[in-house]
Amino acid sequence: MFAKLTTARSFLAVAGLALSCLFGAVAPTPASAAIPYLQLNAQEPKYAAIVIDANSGEVLYDKRADSPRYPASVTKVMTLYLTFEALSEGRLKLTDRVVMSPRAAAQAPTKIGISPGDSLSVDEAIKAMTVKSANDVAVAMAERLAGSESRFAALMTLRGQELGMRNSRFVNASGLPDSRQISTARDLAILSRATMRDFPQYYSYFSVKGFYFRGNYVKGHNRLLDSMDGFDGLKTGYTNASGFNLAGSAVRDGRRLIAVVLGGPSTAWRDNNMEDLLLTGFDVMKRRSRGERTTIAANIYEEEPSGPIERPSTEQGDGDQAGLRIVLTENPRNPGPVKVSPTLRGAQEAAKPAPKAAAKKPKGEWGVQVGAFKSKSLANDQLKLVRNRFAKMVADAEGAVEGAAGGAFRAQFQGLTSDAAREACSALKAKRMPCMVLSPR
Repeated sequence: MFAKLTTARSFLAVAGLALSCLFGAVAPTPASAAIPYLQLNAQEPKYAAIVIDANSGEVLYDKRADSPRYPASVTKVMTLYLTFEALSEGRLKLTDRVVMSPRAAAQAPTKIGISPGDSLSVDEAIKAMTVKSANDVAVAMAERLAGSESRFAALMTLRGQELGMRNSRFVNASGLPDSRQISTARDLAILSRATMRDFPQYYSYFSVKGFYFRGNYVKGHNRLLDSMDGFDGLKTGYTNASGFNLAGSAVRDGRRLIAVVLGGPSTAWRDNNMEDLLLTGFDVMKRRSRGERTTIAANIYEEEPSGPIERPSTEQGDGDQAGLRIVLTENPRNPGPVKVSPTLRGAQEAAKPAPKAAAKKPKGEWGVQVGAFKSKSLANDQLKLVRNRFAKMVADAEGAVEGAAGGAFRAQFQGLTSDAAREACSALKAKRMPCMVLSPR
């Protein structure tokens, strides 16, 4: 069962949403109000995209970012958000078991494929969702947390609204085709940012390229994890109705960007578009810091896909489907105007050359430990996350990964004063992140 909500108002909201999922009637969101049962306009191009600064939330680029789209398996980011929430609140442990019900086992591929009554650990379940995009595991996790998938979907919708996803509605935990389940590029960017902001200790699951499950190696679908430097998540998705989707994030020069691409005609086109948007975004941010007034839209050329496109088969929900013909539009419209939404303050600051910061040396002999991990790469990822999110707290510190007994790797920042170390830990713990003050050796 999902956790008890803190207010009667929230409880009634979840109960109401659960009942409406069961009986098929939910008050429409602004994006869906004019679309009966969300039958999206076949004449509108499926492509939509957005790029945001993960630190500030500033929108650097958007195209049809508020138009309703089918999220496909990017839906699982919300399923994982609620899983991470249960872990952080102690309602779930990585070693707990997730039992596969007959209903969960009967889900369409992509799936992990274990029998009804069998189980896997929460850690394995998370990897099955991030790497394999397993639909059966997503349903099993929903049932584990909420008792039924419909109740879990109601909670997904409610949590999305609380995060600011104003145009999203969830009716399943997997992203398998359902015309009632919609989101937007902007909402999925909000969800991606919230996931890494609220649960940075679990974000590294999105960068896992493959894992062993019962003696077999399970390889992931997210090809950019191998081909693009600094790219570390989040989630791919595909159905015939949605096209090829991807919510992604990358880090360059201490700055993190989040991008969402929806409705691509192929995995290659989608991945290339994602990489172009992110690389152009990083270049624009660097040039803005030098005083140039420029935008992503002014530096990228997008040729919109159109016409019928044939694709080979892999897996439903995350890859291509066998024998399906994707028709993006028979009569493609002219591309709509590109909206760029920098904040006024950001635009004003961009007009002034940024002063070069003087190099700072460590001031003290204290430190903080921000986590212990099974691999050195995960520890380094944690250092990057902490430095990006708490830059002021650890600006004068030196990040390092230290090996420990038992094969663990400790992520630490050294060179702080006693007060600075305690202040940093207080800030980290306030955001539900692990931290321990290290006294001088």
